[in-house]
Amino acid sequence: MRSFLSCVSLSALCLVGAGCSEAPAAGDTAPLKPALQSRTGLASYYGTLLHGEETASGEVFDKRDLVAAHPSYPFDTIVRVTNLENSRSVEVRITDRGPAKRHQSDGVIIDVSPRAAKELRFVKKGRARVRVDVLEWGPRSVSDPSRTE
Repeated sequence: MRSFLSCVSLSALCLVGAGCSEAPAAGDTAPLKPALQSRTGLASYYGTLLHGEETASGEVFDKRDLVAAHPSYPFDTIVRVTNLENSRSVEVRITDRGPAKRHQSDGVIIDVSPRAAKELRFVKKGRARVRVDVLEWGPRSVSDPSRTE
């Protein structure tokens, strides 16, 4: 019996040890996807009154989605937005056009959804200094008049 318990204990110890060696160490993160293009500026976020409204891409805006508006990136482009004040990042999909021209002249380069702003932790401030990294270009579309060749 003693031999059996020793084997069971040894097996359990090996399993626990193997499991621990597979787990990432605290603070480890997955490697970041390389950026195809990067730009730095300000981000703002959509007002919740636009929830349920149609976007420039034809999709209905949902404030809970990780989406954004950009003046020229093709729809369905995936970008990583990083808040430069706290290093928090979120990936969003471009579904709309914006920011408004008056905000662009103030340095705002992207409008994100309220959910993205919350994850980036700038809701109270209203704006944040960000880096926008293009991770994946959306399809080129002839019907997208803002797309430049």
